[in-house]
Amino acid sequence: MPALDGSAPRTCSTADPSVPDAAFYRFLRYGHILSSLLREFLESDFLEQFCPHKLTRSQFCFLKLIAANSDLQVGELARCLGVSPAASSKNLDRLEELGLVVRETSSEDRRATLLSASDAGRQLVREFERLKAERLAPAVRELGEERTEEFCELLREVCLGLLERTTVADSPCLRCAGYYRPNCVVEELQGECALKPRRGVEA
Repeated sequence: MPALDGSAPRTCSTADPSVPDAAFYRFLRYGHILSSLLREFLESDFLEQFCPHKLTRSQFCFLKLIAANSDLQVGELARCLGVSPAASSKNLDRLEELGLVVRETSSEDRRATLLSASDAGRQLVREFERLKAERLAPAVRELGEERTEEFCELLREVCLGLLERTTVADSPCLRCAGYYRPNCVVEELQGECALKPRRGVEA
């Protein structure tokens, strides 16, 4: 078992390639720290301290996807996020109650309900991204462009290596948190991205 500070156990033998060494545990330590900072310091802090509404992470995920697409259908949203219709309806009720999402009946198919983000909903998503950039960009800039590119490539290699060793989930992928790019190699391994834009949104 590794030490609490992330170093290798004193009994490890670096001569045996099957035994993790100090570098392995150092990687785990800082990997966990980076993950927790991105998730808690940036996202959870925003929802708990800066968001004027008491949104859960799931509700905000719904809002991000709706804001990135125009005229998204209710059934399509549930499928994209891999949730039940009941869970989808509950989250949408909350977003609509707060005035962040608008539901309308399709003029082409009266059976279909279309979703769109209100001005307030899109503004909330923009504010979230602004706050993320404000907090994270200075630390990234300090690395410099060259080191940042090297770091990103290393992260990419590690992520793909881990994904190749995981079982593909029977639900759309949410791993990029909405920072989707075309020809995503993660999507090729993991399955359809839940948060990629599916159609344009007017500015």
